[in-house]
Amino acid sequence: MVLTGRRVVLRPLEAGDYPQWRDVRRANAKWLEPWEPARIPGQPDTVEDSQSFSVRCDARHREFQMGSGFGFGIFVGTDLVGEINLSSVQRGAFQSGYVGYWMDYRHAGKGYMPESLVVLARYAFGDLRLHRLQVAIIPRNARSRRVVDKLGLRNEGIAERYLEINGVWEDHVRYAITSEEWAVRSDELVADWLLDEPQSTEPQSTGPQSTSPNPPSPNPPSPTPPTTCEPLTTSC
Repeated sequence: MVLTGRRVVLRPLEAGDYPQWRDVRRANAKWLEPWEPARIPGQPDTVEDSQSFSVRCDARHREFQMGSGFGFGIFVGTDLVGEINLSSVQRGAFQSGYVGYWMDYRHAGKGYMPESLVVLARYAFGDLRLHRLQVAIIPRNARSRRVVDKLGLRNEGIAERYLEINGVWEDHVRYAITSEEWAVRSDELVADWLLDEPQSTEPQSTGPQSTSPNPPSPNPPSPTPPTTCEPLTTSC
């Protein structure tokens, strides 16, 4: 299963992705920790244990097969830049799922996450024929809230003490979009975030452009912190 946008490619992570995933998670550890559920005591550390990561990938694969969850790594070229997950998919009268995501701070501010969310929504409402997607975000998580605000998801208010995050029962702002809203707005969202941008007719700058990587900043910009997905995991 591979989903494509304008710049991003979403695909399930595999055991072979472990070295890159581990390095990205290590680089973002201090930033992601306040926004994610604490690891259960005695449970293997998926970041440092390749076998645990392989088990995680197998579990996500089973969720795919059962139709209960759809987890994707976000890739730009060959670079893993984050993850986005559609979790706790329920059928019957509900026809709904929960979205969670996180972004590598080194790729923040480039619009990759709103693009990924539109790609996922197109899959959820089109292929999966879900009726509703929900995103739950801690109120002070300004960057993650900016993602859904850019896309115009509906703010449904605050759910008090909604999820236990890093040992604290945190309030969450609940955002949602339904298939009826998607039907009205999908052309606009796809055009804005997924279709190729028209080529500029403006003359290009002749100024110097560095082709070597910049050294890491001592004060890196704040990344897009993760939303919280359900069921609770350490990767949303």
